[in-house]
Amino acid sequence: MLQIQENVSLKNFNTFGVEANARYFVEISKKEELTELFMDPKWKQTDRLVLGGGSNMLLLNDFGGLVIRMNIRGIEHRISHTDVHVEAGAGEVWNDLVNYNVMRGYAGLENLSLIPGSVGASPIQNIGAYGVELKDVFKSCEAFEIATGQFKIFTKADCKFDYRESVFKSELKEQYIIVSVKFLLSLVPSFNLKYGVIEQELAARGINAPTLKDVSQVVSHIRVSKLPDPSTIGNAGSFFKNPIISALEFDTLISKHPEVVHYPAANGQVKLAAGWLIEQCGWKGKVVGNTGTWKNQALVLVNHGGATGGEVYSFSSQIIDSVYTKFGVILQREVNIIS
Repeated sequence: MLQIQENVSLKNFNTFGVEANARYFVEISKKEELTELFMDPKWKQTDRLVLGGGSNMLLLNDFGGLVIRMNIRGIEHRISHTDVHVEAGAGEVWNDLVNYNVMRGYAGLENLSLIPGSVGASPIQNIGAYGVELKDVFKSCEAFEIATGQFKIFTKADCKFDYRESVFKSELKEQYIIVSVKFLLSLVPSFNLKYGVIEQELAARGINAPTLKDVSQVVSHIRVSKLPDPSTIGNAGSFFKNPIISALEFDTLISKHPEVVHYPAANGQVKLAAGWLIEQCGWKGKVVGNTGTWKNQALVLVNHGGATGGEVYSFSSQIIDSVYTKFGVILQREVNIIS
């Protein structure tokens, strides 16, 4: 029998560590419990918030509806020739899944090492790092449709992946709850080391022919050196998306700021380094009240202790305004704002 709790603190369920309460709270450990939960029409009509690791969100207030914490576990794999088919429950810790595969020699997830959060959140956000995105290794996911009580399989095409975007963040937002994800990995590594920082660290370690474990360890080292540990200081990782602008907009920008850090993007567009833009506006390591930017990475906003969601949001708005004033570029928040 499902246990619906009332007035539950969410402080330990969000990596920002902001204080907020849920009016109702339930933990789901198997997919059949979703069917049981929504047999009660009350929960279909109530505002809902689905939680995994709570790592990509900012709570602005108490949540007056139902918080559903997904805790479906389990990892299975099947090998076919050089292909490795892996399925993981939505409640699995993302980095546990990465380690599971790296240790077995299944390639594809190594560049995504140490990304915080859960497996179930990975397709929603199309998580990515160091030249690799979730969509590159995604096969399908199973999701529960709240309106009908049915389970549906979504293929890669169904998910409409884009940079930090998917159908689950747009037209199907809040209509489905992901219960498991399938990945297509390989026994034959095809390393993506184009981000110079990875090559530099491998070279510094004297590694010329890296293994999966080498790449995973280097990526983890880089992330630890740049990003704060949420268990030590509250944060949600990268708070802003790297802006993608047209070639025409870029020509105008670089004529005024020839030093701007940029990378090629799809369809002739250009991706800008949001952290660099923010740093140029003087925000890196800045502390305002109980919040601020991380000393080693201006892209990360932190809770120095006691910050409210509103305080962090207000601080992020100041950064957005500042970057727009200096560069004419509009930053978008990568973190989901829960109001």
